[in-house]
Amino acid sequence: MCTAIKISNKDLYFGRNLDLEYDFEKQVVITPRKYKFNLKNKTEYQTKYAIIGMAQVSDNYPLYAEATNEKGLCIAGLYFPGNAVYNEEKKNYINITTFELIPWILGNFAKVEDIEKDLPKINITNQKFNSKLPVPDLHWMISDKDKSIVIEQVKEGLKIYNNPYEVLTNNPPFSYHEINLSNYLNLTPKVATNRFSKKVKLTGYGQGMGMIGLPGDVTPTARFVRATFNKLNSAECKTEEESVSQFFHILDSVAVVKGTVITKENREDLTIYSSCINASKGIYYFKTYYNNQINAVKFDNKNTNSKKLTIYNLPIKQNIKYLNT
Repeated sequence: MCTAIKISNKDLYFGRNLDLEYDFEKQVVITPRKYKFNLKNKTEYQTKYAIIGMAQVSDNYPLYAEATNEKGLCIAGLYFPGNAVYNEEKKNYINITTFELIPWILGNFAKVEDIEKDLPKINITNQKFNSKLPVPDLHWMISDKDKSIVIEQVKEGLKIYNNPYEVLTNNPPFSYHEINLSNYLNLTPKVATNRFSKKVKLTGYGQGMGMIGLPGDVTPTARFVRATFNKLNSAECKTEEESVSQFFHILDSVAVVKGTVITKENREDLTIYSSCINASKGIYYFKTYYNNQINAVKFDNKNTNSKKLTIYNLPIKQNIKYLNT
């Protein structure tokens, strides 16, 4: 389970909750310009643009969960079990694996409209990174400051959706989430008025009654509705600190608390980390389940022009500031 959102004001903010029942060797990773990737289709490329995001690094290869490049193009891959369908390599297509998709797009393209031209040529293949890592079922949200899209490769082929809500969760397919939002068109952040009947006098007894009916569980459909409502109705902030804080508050509203979701394997699902990327400035903010202090890593000339990956380990121990010591 995961939730990704985008917010645009004077800058572009993009990020996500990553919800899993297990942890992985996650690190903030910067891929520099001119970094060489060897693809499974036996071709190679060098990145035009530097990339920053959360990844697991294996054999000097960043397996990104979400990231942005220095031009402000952003991508997040979210779990899409049972619906994602990957293929063998096809002739006359750009054959890309799931783990290659994020660095290939961010390394080569600057805007959503640029990658949209090539998306119909893409075939997402079923090749593993290695024998230890299975092929994950994913769909992706791709955003820049002007536009967001969702791509899903299903049995019918590669589907490309405009995403005016600028939110993505998990199953069902994106087309269902769009239809499902109409079930909540009566919700409002404003004071609720009596539309029950003119024959009875009904008045509100507390704030927030216009939100009654907003789903509170952590199913993908509920998180999609709740994140969309909170995002679209959130106040625009003026400073960087306020904007980042607001972004994390929205993600917190759809976070998974440890112990509240138990999987079939009797594991505890939880939000292992949350991220907020200022894609306009190249700053990656994050916090983890056990350390909710906001930490940050940013692009600079040293890491964008490096010859190798720049890797930052996550501080996992909670930081508590005592005011009386």
